Amino acid sequence: MAGIGNFVQKAFFMGVGLASYAGEKATTKFQELRSQAEKLADEMVKRGEMTADEASKFVDELVKQAQQQAVESPQPNNSQEPRRIEILDDEESASSSATSNSGSADNLRAQVQALQDELRRLQRD
Repeated sequence: MAGIGNFVQKAFFMGVGLASYAGEKATTKFQELRSQAEKLADEMVKRGEMTADEASKFVDELVKQAQQQAVESPQPNNSQEPRRIEILDDEESASSSATSNSGSADNLRAQVQALQDELRRLQRD
């Protein structure tokens, strides 16, 4: 039973790590977007197509819209069941060590299935 607890703990830490990584990537992308929008706005100011105040508002609105779209874009999950994750093997690793990986992948699938069954049983009780 300690193996399942260790597996759940590792899965939790992996989820936290992925969320942290996604946050860092989003921050980086928004910074890149702001930089590109500022360059575009500066060019438009140089051409006389907009004033500096308009350019500043344009950049702020563009970044704000991108952030709102990023928040709204995740698919809403209306079901009570956890999202299913499919484990896929890379073609290169599958061809080089197919026998050793398939056993461990099948073992992990069985563990995940057992955990899902236990979760369903606990939710019913």
